[in-house]
Amino acid sequence: MNLPSTAQRLLQKLPRRLATPLYRLAGRIPAVQRTLEREYQAMLADAPAARPAGDVPAFARLPETPPSPEEILAYARALAAAEALHWESGRASGAVYHGDRDHISLLNEVYGLHSQSNPLHTDLWPSGIKFEAEIVSMTATMLGAGTGDQEEVVGTLTSGGTESIIMAMKAYRDKAAVAAPEMVVPSSAHVAFDKAAQLLGFRQRRIPVGPDGRADPQATASALGRRTVVVVGSAPSYPHGIIDPIPQLSELARERGVGFHTDACLGGFIVPWAERLGYDVPVVDFRLPGVTSLSVDTHKYGYAPKGTSVVLYRGRPLRHHQFHVATEWPGGLYYSPALAGSRPGGLVAATWAALLAMGEAGYLEATAAILETAATLRAGIEDIPGLRIIGDPLWVIAFTSNDADIYEVMALMTERGWSLNGLHHPPAVHIAVTLRHTREGVAEEFLSDLRESVAIAAERGGEAHTGSAPLYGMAATFPARGAIGDLMKRYIDRLYEVDDE
Repeated sequence: MNLPSTAQRLLQKLPRRLATPLYRLAGRIPAVQRTLEREYQAMLADAPAARPAGDVPAFARLPETPPSPEEILAYARALAAAEALHWESGRASGAVYHGDRDHISLLNEVYGLHSQSNPLHTDLWPSGIKFEAEIVSMTATMLGAGTGDQEEVVGTLTSGGTESIIMAMKAYRDKAAVAAPEMVVPSSAHVAFDKAAQLLGFRQRRIPVGPDGRADPQATASALGRRTVVVVGSAPSYPHGIIDPIPQLSELARERGVGFHTDACLGGFIVPWAERLGYDVPVVDFRLPGVTSLSVDTHKYGYAPKGTSVVLYRGRPLRHHQFHVATEWPGGLYYSPALAGSRPGGLVAATWAALLAMGEAGYLEATAAILETAATLRAGIEDIPGLRIIGDPLWVIAFTSNDADIYEVMALMTERGWSLNGLHHPPAVHIAVTLRHTREGVAEEFLSDLRESVAIAAERGGEAHTGSAPLYGMAATFPARGAIGDLMKRYIDRLYEVDDE
């Protein structure tokens, strides 16, 4: 971002706590405001556009004459076919976790059979409750329910990991009923905890992670206070794929009499099977007496369609704090188990079908293939001069570089058809290995392209030139948080613009 040079140099020399308010103050001056807007627009012009390929018209208003069903299907097929080229080849980090056409066809057919159902209306669609209850039970059993002498593990389905996390935090807040409740979370915890804090009135105490990327138990113990109601650990963290020391963290919480939430959104359908396969992974689930809730995404490595997750609790009383009931509404007695009222029954049915279609054997086989491919990728990345793996990951592999601009590396990989995830604090990139990457030749293509991209980026001397690399570079180095946030909001605005020509 090219702020007036004097102001830019000044802000870059200041610590973030001073630069951010100064940026906000300067932004109130009309002349500076106009300059900022010009710079925002210039940067957005270089940002990658999120516009679909294919010759499909745009509709900014309802068509006067509706297209025929055949035309609508043709539009949808054209868009789907163009976009499938980007993920079917196995060049996307995460995003599509299974992707096999037969598996997709099964889920689509089940969804179609139940597309009109709504679990809110249990009298009309009792099948929706059957599906959801069995999804929760199968997932809970996979994650330690029914082992040893412990309370019943219960839960609900949600729309995704963010809702699962928000619902769990709501349950802890309502159970504790203390003013200004606090959650203790690692700095690597998912941004969904930020959303939960903002929405529910929590104060966050963020604890550092060590050089290995794991949450620090000692710092966690120091952060616990009289208003702490829940401690959080990731299995694994989204940025670096590192599993926090859940046994130690959950025991700290248990000893202090507060809740502990394992965020296994990314790893809940990998870690149990990795353990069965003999990998050295810690216990992260309800076998630990301190774990009182857990979130796990069925729409990731559970291989269900997008829009489903499970939140689990140790015992019904804690789950009761998630529920919403209304007894005095003129509309009648009302309840909803999670955030939404009406919910898509087709997604619930398709998720149930995905779990049945995989079974224990399918999840074991898929996990073995993913972890073997990840080991190949990790070894290959470690062999590329200048690259360094962060921590000791299993299948979400984050890496950085001391010799090349890592964001330029990411942008060059994008030019070669790869969709990777940019990270910062520290600047890094990660790839979440899925079944798409286990196909023959994909890992070798990735490593070849990565080696070439690193060499080109190193030759450029560390200055980013390509795609979204300048934006990531600014986010990592520019001290004024507001500048980055304002730019991102304008980018979101851009996504919602309709190109109606």
